[in-house]
Amino acid sequence: MPKLDATRTPIHGDVAPGFEEVRREFEKNFAERGELGAACAIYHEGEKVVDLWGGYRDAERREPWEQDTLILVYSVSKGLTAMAIAAAHGKGLIDLDERVATYWPEFAQNGKQDVTVRHLLAHQAGVPTVNETLTVEKMADPEWLADAIVAQQPAWEPGTQRGYHYLTIGWCSAELIRRVDPQRRGFARFFREEVAEPLGIEFYFGVPEDTSPERIAEIKAFHGTRMLLHMNSMPAGMVLAFFWPRSLTNRVLGNPKISSPGMLDSPEYRKLELPAANGYGNVRGIAGAFGDLATGGHRLGLPAGTVDEVTALAEVPADSERDLVWHADLRFSMGFIKPSRLFRFGSSVRAFGAEGAGGSFAFADPDTQVGFAYAPNRLGFSIADDPREKALRDALYGSLGRLASYRPGRAE
Repeated sequence: MPKLDATRTPIHGDVAPGFEEVRREFEKNFAERGELGAACAIYHEGEKVVDLWGGYRDAERREPWEQDTLILVYSVSKGLTAMAIAAAHGKGLIDLDERVATYWPEFAQNGKQDVTVRHLLAHQAGVPTVNETLTVEKMADPEWLADAIVAQQPAWEPGTQRGYHYLTIGWCSAELIRRVDPQRRGFARFFREEVAEPLGIEFYFGVPEDTSPERIAEIKAFHGTRMLLHMNSMPAGMVLAFFWPRSLTNRVLGNPKISSPGMLDSPEYRKLELPAANGYGNVRGIAGAFGDLATGGHRLGLPAGTVDEVTALAEVPADSERDLVWHADLRFSMGFIKPSRLFRFGSSVRAFGAEGAGGSFAFADPDTQVGFAYAPNRLGFSIADDPREKALRDALYGSLGRLASYRPGRAE
């Protein structure tokens, strides 16, 4: 990867006093780590302390990344979807220990009658995919998707194992919200009115038709087979299983069949409502959303009980040593990823977030009252701890440590 001259790469934004190291690492991403275009934003104690963007929106390096650039954040979308679930829970519409079938009776078919909402949001429901081959046309039809999930038999006894529900977690969450919402709003509308508008953020599930393509960063991706050359960046068991057609990993991550993650950024996919995978947003807004949750979810109007559920330690089945799709210790709770042996982040197990393909990551750390978000348009291969993102996160915590030593009453 050729190095870029950071002094000639357009980098913009501000950092608050004490967070200068984050900017230095952001600049080094372009000078030393092959960054094309990216943004990073951080909120601390409810205040924006980092707001950086730079590089280029296109692979030819002709169009600069702008302040309002939107970016596909892949599975970081799951975190925003989880916020919608949290909003519904906060309104008393959902009981985590109630059966999904209580709200969605048809879901009980084919052995899913005892799946609880908590099982579903922890990726323990046993429906990480559907047997039907997914196409753009089918994924554009919420009723078809709901019927496909209803027809699915669990891949394991619900609650006894865990396995990454790649796309189905989004569709199940969306259908659940539609069923419990007194107004019967579709997911995108519910999210807009109950999450995006109260937070004042720009984030879409299905890019609006009137959005200028020039506002959207172009994804520079890789062909799927190149994962074999980067097995040190992701769980080896997951990579090997992905290339075995009969494996659960292949059936989950290989449906729909795409040759490159960049295909999810194509015009036909941009129009879809994929709550687990195709959210487009401004990185600043994503950080602000997680920053609100890190400080108690007041702007979202979340009660203390909902916040306690979001921050609680992720529970895993007693006999479940690893995620059956990732072949690693991946943990979820309330729809958010939680710290684990595979991915250690935040200052305690109370942290929660969402990671996306290629390096994007957003999280909340209630102990330090931090909301963090980063997203690039040149995709990397790391499942967790992308070197560009990790450098920024480490710089953040270094900054927090130095600030703490100067605060009255907090010096050791």
